[in-house]
Amino acid sequence: MSTFSSSLRPAVVLFAGLTLVVGVIYPYAMTGIGKLAFSDQAEGSLIVREGKTVGSTLIGQSFTSPKYFWGRPSATGPMPNNGNGSSGSNLGPTNPAQIDAVKGRIDALKAADPGNVARIPVDLVTASGSGLDPDISLAAAYYQVGRVARERKLPEATVKALVDQLAKQPFAGLLGEARVNVLELNLTLDKKQ
Repeated sequence: MSTFSSSLRPAVVLFAGLTLVVGVIYPYAMTGIGKLAFSDQAEGSLIVREGKTVGSTLIGQSFTSPKYFWGRPSATGPMPNNGNGSSGSNLGPTNPAQIDAVKGRIDALKAADPGNVARIPVDLVTASGSGLDPDISLAAAYYQVGRVARERKLPEATVKALVDQLAKQPFAGLLGEARVNVLELNLTLDKKQ
C-alpha cells in the first residue's frame, strides 16, 4: 500500500501543476501577449462606425444589393457567413449540387449586371474553404465596378480608383494574391456618398 500512495502523490502533484501551467498560466499569457502585440487582431479586428460595431475585417458579410460589391459565396449554415458554422461545402467540382450552385450564382451576377460580358472570376461563384472569406480578388472587384458605379451614379474611374486604393498586396510580394476587403470597400463607398 505504501508503494501505491508514494506513487500517487507525485502523479497528483504533476497533474495539478500541468493543469495550472497549461490550463491557466499559458492561455492568460498568450492572450496578454496577443493583446499587447496585436491588439486589433486579438479583439477580432472589429470595424466600429459611430460607436456601433458593423462587422469584422476577418469575417465576410452578405451583400446582395446591386449598389454594393458582393463577396465570396458562403458555404456556412444555417445562414451565410455564420462564424459558428465555419466550414466548406465539401462538394467536389463534378458534384451536381456544386454545379447547380455555381450556375445559380452566375445567373444572379448576370441578372444584376446584364450588360457585363466580362469573364466572371471564380471567387465570385465558389465558396472558400472556411465559408467566411472577407476578401475578393482584384479581378472580382473590377468585374463589379461597372454595376456599382452605375447604381451609385459615380464615374467608373472613381470606383476603380477606390478599389485600387484599398487593395492589399501579396505578403512580401510573394505570398497570396492582391485582394480587397469587401466590407471595408462598401463602407468606404457609403461614406463617400
